[in-house]
Amino acid sequence: MMATQPPMHLSGCCICPSDPQFVEEKGIRTEDLVIGALESAFQECDEVIGRELEASGQVGGCTALVAVSLQGKLYVANAGDSRAILVRRDEVRPLSSEFTPETERQRIQQLAFVYPELLAGEFTRLEFPRRLKGDDLGQKVLFRDHHMSGWSYKCVEKSDLKYPLIHGQGRQARLLGTLAVSRGLGDHQLRVLDTNIQLKPFLLSVPQVTVLDVDQLEPQEEDVVVMATDGLWDVLSNEQVAWLVRSFLPGNREDPHRYYSCWGSARAWVGASS
Repeated sequence: MMATQPPMHLSGCCICPSDPQFVEEKGIRTEDLVIGALESAFQECDEVIGRELEASGQVGGCTALVAVSLQGKLYVANAGDSRAILVRRDEVRPLSSEFTPETERQRIQQLAFVYPELLAGEFTRLEFPRRLKGDDLGQKVLFRDHHMSGWSYKCVEKSDLKYPLIHGQGRQARLLGTLAVSRGLGDHQLRVLDTNIQLKPFLLSVPQVTVLDVDQLEPQEEDVVVMATDGLWDVLSNEQVAWLVRSFLPGNREDPHRYYSCWGSARAWVGASS
């Protein structure tokens, strides 16, 4: 971790004299090791959860949001619809992105394209502006598939009348009519209601990792990171949360617990970035 460039071999031995050159050409940096460690940790955690759920006969899952401060950088790893933001005196900076069926539409559709058996003939992977009806048969309607960021037209076939892989919009969007998230931990045994269709193949446990160079920010005492579940973000915007933080902290400087708060049913953590 202290090396300017990660060695090819963890032991430091050099099997090939050109190993340092190969690492340099790949552009591998120290922060890539932290990102890789977080990605691997989420994956391993998901596997452990799966084994424990199976052994106990329980079901369930969750999203995960992690922040690691290391060597002047803040690493934020997110798998799900929780969110982290940096609140400064004159700036609100998002530190994560939510993963929902809508935001990951193309990845989910492509998986269904490569492995159509995952849909068991019950769903259509294609997206339409609305649920198609029998009267739409033979008509040319708007649609999009896994390879498309735009929209096109197609003639409606009988298979298009099946329930869509992703249905709904915004917070109402659901994967296979069941889940509102597309990344998270657990849910290994979760199935679509009254079917044997598993949702786990569509759920990624690997997080997206955002890296913030704290040293370059010149952080101040009033700079804070807010981490919260969707229970908070469903009712408050980034700007509203920032206003609450800026209003509360200056008047509570003597409170030793001022950086921790639970707002209603939403769990939130506020930490000083300095």
